[in-house]
Amino acid sequence: MSERAAKVIAFCRDLAVCSEEPGRTTRTFLSPPMRDVHRMLGEWMCRAGMEVSIDAAGNLRGVRRGHSKRRLLIASHLDTVPNAGAFDGILGVVLGVALVEAMAGHESGITVEVVGFSEEEGVRFGIPFIGSRAVAGTLDETILTPPVLDAIRAFGLDPGGLPDARLSPDTVAYLEFHIEQGPVLESLGLPLGIVDGIVGQSRLSVTFEGTANHAGTTPMAPRKDALAAAAEWICHIEAFAAAKPGLVATAGAITVEPNAANVIPGMVRVSLDVRHALDEIRRGSAVDLVHAAERICERRGITPGHSQLLDQPAVIMDAVLRNKLASSVEAVGYPVHHMMSGAGHDAMILAPHLPAAMLFLRSPGGVSHHPDESVIAADVEAAIEAGLRFANNV
Repeated sequence: MSERAAKVIAFCRDLAVCSEEPGRTTRTFLSPPMRDVHRMLGEWMCRAGMEVSIDAAGNLRGVRRGHSKRRLLIASHLDTVPNAGAFDGILGVVLGVALVEAMAGHESGITVEVVGFSEEEGVRFGIPFIGSRAVAGTLDETILTPPVLDAIRAFGLDPGGLPDARLSPDTVAYLEFHIEQGPVLESLGLPLGIVDGIVGQSRLSVTFEGTANHAGTTPMAPRKDALAAAAEWICHIEAFAAAKPGLVATAGAITVEPNAANVIPGMVRVSLDVRHALDEIRRGSAVDLVHAAERICERRGITPGHSQLLDQPAVIMDAVLRNKLASSVEAVGYPVHHMMSGAGHDAMILAPHLPAAMLFLRSPGGVSHHPDESVIAADVEAAIEAGLRFANNV
């Protein structure tokens, strides 16, 4: 194991201890343990010769100035889901600092800025990408709600400074390192993958309104069981998505009312998450699935309803940067594999505003959002080497 790869892995595991829950890694937007993350990473950034600051959105920023004002932004997020692993998001930031440290003593044409975004997961307030949206300059009143603004102030920051968090006008490219969070690279025996784009997402809430009644005295025939209707629809979702290549659809959250063992369910709310690389197929599939719910409800005497919560278009990474990243991976001695990301990432927020590229590292076992999440040291070393070549070629 190389010394710098070992350092990256150990540092990620040390940061995983900065948590709101003892024995588990849970770190949400501007929660108290984020101060420890800022301190630990900020000290390493300083040792690597970077100018360190924290912007009004709570993003940790380190800048290593080169001979040119042209700036490469390397970033990912510092927050986690509940009971997370040690590498989702944070690995991309730690790799960025390790890459800058590896530049020490070498001439650097481009200026490199490493940013640890304060929020990506949307756990604390149900609003994702607060950190990267601040850098992109796309925060608005729908995101900057009173609770979010209060959290910023409680962390000792001034929301009035949010406009200053925007990208430097000298920024010419964005690079994000991230674990794949899936099994594809491992199945191919490859350490790295070039992300061509990030699939689009539709999120909906679908309701089934029946009639609550006594479970013991109501005959089966006249029942209007909202949960039975929802269950039939959920099975339909699975079959529908399996029949369409590239489509994934998930009913991941269910609320049942009155949620009692001896009462026929009268109201059920089901989340629907639909993803595909082509927006037309994704949106059309979401419509088809809502219509399927309506047909099931009509047959069962149930009242349907739905609301759209998210319509995130697919995002394609910059073609020129993808080619440069592919050349960098090839120069390190590894095969080039292009792939789409089924998960959302900060890169999708930055890509509409500047050329963006993304490099996946293999996820052993395809595990992520779980304490067993891990990386392979040789893959980390390969990512650093590829990143160095990329930075010298932007």
